[in-house]
Parts: sequence; structure tokens; C-alpha cells
Amino acid sequence: MKKLLQASSIAALALVAAGCVETPPPVALTRRDVPKSFSQPIAANAQIWPKPGWWQGFGSPELDSLVVEAHQNNLNLASAVAAVMQARAQTYISASALFPSLSLAGTASRSSSNAQGFNLTRNDFGLSGSASYEASFWDTLPTLNSAQEALKAARFNQQTVALTVTASVANTYLDVLALRQRETIADQNIRAANRILGVTEAQVTNGVASRLSLAQQEAVVNGQKAQVPALQEQSNEARFALAVLLGRPPEGFKVTGDSLAGIKAPTVAPGLPSELLERRPDVAQAEAQLAAAHANVDAARNAFFPQINLTASGGYASTALSSMINPSNLGFSLGASLIQSIFNGGRLTGQVELSKAQQLQLIEAYRTAVLNAFKDVETSLSQVAHYAQEEKYTAAQVKAAAEAFRISEIQYREGVTDLLTVLQSQQTLFSAEDTLVQIKLARIQADVSLYTALGGGWSENPADMTQPVPIPATLPKASAPAVNAAKKAAKHLKNRGILDWIF
Repeated sequence: MKKLLQASSIAALALVAAGCVETPPPVALTRRDVPKSFSQPIAANAQIWPKPGWWQGFGSPELDSLVVEAHQNNLNLASAVAAVMQARAQTYISASALFPSLSLAGTASRSSSNAQGFNLTRNDFGLSGSASYEASFWDTLPTLNSAQEALKAARFNQQTVALTVTASVANTYLDVLALRQRETIADQNIRAANRILGVTEAQVTNGVASRLSLAQQEAVVNGQKAQVPALQEQSNEARFALAVLLGRPPEGFKVTGDSLAGIKAPTVAPGLPSELLERRPDVAQAEAQLAAAHANVDAARNAFFPQINLTASGGYASTALSSMINPSNLGFSLGASLIQSIFNGGRLTGQVELSKAQQLQLIEAYRTAVLNAFKDVETSLSQVAHYAQEEKYTAAQVKAAAEAFRISEIQYREGVTDLLTVLQSQQTLFSAEDTLVQIKLARIQADVSLYTALGGGWSENPADMTQPVPIPATLPKASAPAVNAAKKAAKHLKNRGILDWIF
């Protein structure tokens, strides 16, 4: 019997060794998928890659406090944290299949019978334990691996949500400031229009100007006043949206800032495109989801292997509690079984095909995430460069328009020029000032987008990587540290059997 059990154990271990082989995830990218460098203009002498607290560089203590509050109370971020907790619990559930199931039971009974006129009372006591183990490593380990990769994906999603929330808070706060500044410009324009209206009224009273000029200027004043409520409404809506981002009700929420004048946007620049893949949590999330899907392929394939069930039970039974724990009262049993599916109507084959199709889908999702990451950086770099040029020219336009309006107002008071010239100068100045605020807002928000596109200071732990980062054929000399880091990560993957083609 002992030899039979030993032989069975050896056979079981052999099957386990044969079935426990996990294959590496398919390589989704090639060197052609990763450009050697970014094509859009990059600021000279700029910091390479953002720092984790990048929003602090905008010089607004109020923005800093809002971001901190959002990280603590944002509802979407809290939901992402709960998803991480669920994924972690799922890994515990998957890991439990690697351990045997143990149980302990105690019994006690009392019975009475009447035989030949005698009343017999009997006490029975029992203590038993049982253990069962299903030796199915070949699908349990891939399932556990899938759960662990899903946990990584949930963690990366939490980082993506945190980065998105930070950018949303910054952009919405900047919206509030810009709208308030535009409202201030509108009020200044109304005051200027009222000054011209006062001059026109005096000229009509003195018979110098006609009632037509007065009516025209009154229409201008009222038209400019009509623009203020719309700006106030947009400002309120942005403020309400900001409150929700902080997990607050809109009622009573206030923002003290009223202008973009104190906001500065520090410059930042990307490194190599290949390095970006290690700095985007959404790319890392797609990578982990692909690895989880591949583990499911392994689990579905390994489900064709047989299952080995080992059981053992034993216990004590006695009519007297005091003598129950006695070797003579011990009983036990051992058992083993092997189950091999012969026919299942194509269920296992269908599961393999389904898992492979899901893996193909996630390969394309990973590639899409990578391409979108490159697109986000290129778009943000382009916006930063072009909005900066547009802001420069518009600022010069505002300066010239302010001088033209000043001169035309003086000449109108002196009767040298007509009302139409003044109105045109005022409209040009007002439009230029309002446009300048909007362009400055767009430029600063482009900086926010660039910080977000570059990963916001996040970086992936090399131990979490399952996809090799393709290294372009030629690299600038200045990027040697990046090359060394990429080689180190690649070596880690190669040791896990994932990377053989890069060296």
C-alpha cells in the first residue's frame, strides 16, 4: 500500500510538472511601432519628464490645495481604489486553490432502547478530521497569474484616474479664473463705453452730435452688458463642476482666484518615445490586461489535463468521552482519484478559442494605447508651441489696440474724429483682450495636457513589465542612461522567458 501511494505521488508530480508550464505573453510591438524621437517642437532647456507634484509649478497655492483635496475625496478615484480592493481579494480567492481543504467535526449523541424489559441508554462521542486536495496546478497557477495581472491593471487604472482627476481639477480651475478675467474685461469695456456715451450725450445737448450717434452708443453699451450674464453663467458652471471633482456639493463652494495673471506654466519636455511606454499608467494597464488574457489562454489550454483528487479522513469514536482519545478508537481512510474529460461537447475547445480571441482583442487594445500615447504627446507639444506664438502676437495686438483706442477717445472728445472710429477702436481692443485671455488659457491647459500625456511623473516598476520595450536601431548619445534602463528591464524580462529577440 505504501509503495502504491509513493508511485501515485510520483505520477501526480510528473503530471504537475508537465502541466505547470506557463508561456510568455505574445510580443505586441516591434521596433517599427516606436519612433526614434518626437517630431513636434520641444522647449529648449526644459525639464525632462514631469515630477510627481507637477501642478505645484503653476504657482497657485489654491490649485495645490484643490488637487490635494481631490486626491482625498474624488468619487471616481474612490471607486478606482475599491476596484483595486476587489482585484486583491480575487487574488486571495485564486490562490486558495493551491492549498488543501481541511475540516474538523465533533459529534455527540445519546440514544435509549428497550430490550427484554431493560431500558438501555447509550452515549456516543466522535471527533473526526478530513482533508481534500485537488491537484490541478496546470489551470490553478495560470488562473492565479491572471488574477495577479488583473490586480496590476486595477492599480494602474487607479493611477490613470488620479492623473485624469488632477488634470481635470487644474483645467476646470483655470476655466473659472479665465471666465472671471473675461468678465472683468467686459466690465472695463462697459465703463469705457459709458464714458463715450457721456461724451455723446454732451455733444447731443450742445447740438454737436445727432440723436443717431446717441442711439448707436446706447445700443453698444447694452450689447456689451448683455455679454456679462453669459460669462457669469459659464463661470458658475465651471465652479460647480470643480466642486463635484472635489467630492463636494456645489452649494457654498467658493474659488478665491479671479485671474490667470498669477499663473505660470513651467516648461517640460519628453525623453525618448520608447521611454514613454514606461511612464503612462494607461499603457501599463493595457499591458497588464493583455498579460491577464494570456494567462487565461494558458488556463483554458491546461484544462485538458486530468484532475487528481486526494482525500484523507480520520477520527476517534467512543461511547465514553474520557476514553475517546485513545489509539484503539482511531480510524482513518485515504483515497485518490484521477478524472480525465473524454467528451464535453466542445466546451473546452470553445473556451480555448474564446480566450485566444480575447487575447487578440487586447493585443490591439495595447497597441492602440501605445499609439494614443504618442499622439497625445505630439498633440500637446504642437499646442504648446503654437499657442505660445499666438499669445505673443495677440499680446502685441492688444498693446497696439489699446493705444489706438486711447487716441481715438481723445480725438472724439476734441471733436477731431467721429463716433464710428471710436467704436471700431473700442471693439478691436475688447475683442483682442478677450481673445488674449482665451489663448492664454488654451496655452496653459496645453501645458496641463503635456504633463498628463507624459505620465504626470509616474513610472512603471520594471518587475511589473510583461512586454519588452522595443529599442530603436540608433539613439542619440545623450540618451545612454535611457538605453541602459531599457536594457536592464529587457534583461529582467528575458530571465522570465519573455524576451529572446532583443539581444
